[in-house]
Amino acid sequence: MTLQAAGIIAEYNPFHHGHADQLRRVRETTGADVLVVALSGNWVQRGEPALLDKWQRAQLALAGGADLVVELPTASALQPAHLFAAGGVQLLSALGCRWLAFGTEHPDLDYDRLMAHLPTNPATFKRFDQTYATLFQGYLRDHTGITLSAANDILGFFYALANRRQGDPLTLVPLSRRGSQHNDATIKAGTAFASATAIRTAALAGDWATVAPVVPPTTLTALQTAQLTSWDDFWPLLRYQLVSSDVADLGQLYQLTEGVEYRLKKAALTATSFAAFMHAVKTKRYTYTRLQRQAASVLLQTKPTEMLTGPQYLRVLGYRPAGQNYLHQIKKHVTLPLVSRADRDWQRGVGALDTRAGALRTLITGIGQDDGRIPVKFPVSE
Repeated sequence: MTLQAAGIIAEYNPFHHGHADQLRRVRETTGADVLVVALSGNWVQRGEPALLDKWQRAQLALAGGADLVVELPTASALQPAHLFAAGGVQLLSALGCRWLAFGTEHPDLDYDRLMAHLPTNPATFKRFDQTYATLFQGYLRDHTGITLSAANDILGFFYALANRRQGDPLTLVPLSRRGSQHNDATIKAGTAFASATAIRTAALAGDWATVAPVVPPTTLTALQTAQLTSWDDFWPLLRYQLVSSDVADLGQLYQLTEGVEYRLKKAALTATSFAAFMHAVKTKRYTYTRLQRQAASVLLQTKPTEMLTGPQYLRVLGYRPAGQNYLHQIKKHVTLPLVSRADRDWQRGVGALDTRAGALRTLITGIGQDDGRIPVKFPVSE
């Protein structure tokens, strides 16, 4: 029997009831035998360190219904929406997935109409009084009448665009989001669903009574027992990098353009916290998300040459028996190398950036991330 796989691009930061519900709906909607998750590694799309590490989050995804979890490399995970989407689509396509499922505020959006009206003039986005995202959304609204303002609508559009540009290898399965909005800051009483943003805030504050109703028991236990990380943990390391680096060297890093390196370096001299640092460098042109990605670029010392590559390998983080069977089925046909153990050649070669990102986390938590790690198996054998 040939197993059919549905893919999901996710961060699970952290895994909550909404994610578990989505996995159930994907299986019901597609009839897929295997659910494959392309999971961001130790840094996520908004330019933040993940609350839990990639192995812990893979374990929770498997406990919540995923069959196979593969790492979305840092070079794709720590990117603006269009590059994040392109990397995820490429990864799931290389894994032989048939469907790409994703949550969106408006699952009936006319993606073909939006793609038919993409701007072709680079000058469209050269105004400095608004962000790129605002200009892009405004252009599409003016030309199609379709408003892309909700976070998952925007990401869903970029999934569709990436899939089209890569030759439509995946069948899109947009699913309506349930519960709270993507960036809701608080958890409403009496609900089983909350945004990951609100859950992170409550977890970092140790407000477990608020967190408990909106996450599976496995997630709650992990959050209560693991060392959670945020930018506050990495701020001393970032500050050292900015203060000690020559501004010309900073300007060579990925996405540090238009002189922003001067602002970052100046702010680092006086800011006493990451929040104060962000406030000092914020402008109309740059969103907090973009500034956080620039800060991550400094911390990780990312160069354009390593960030603009797209996925070059399939790093397996974990699997259930169905996922393991699927790997056996596809291993001779995949278009990218399968990596189940990060050997020294991988760590020094194509996996160098992921290894660096993991090593920085290890400085904070003391838990090794790559050297010698093997995929998580679920259920865990005795």
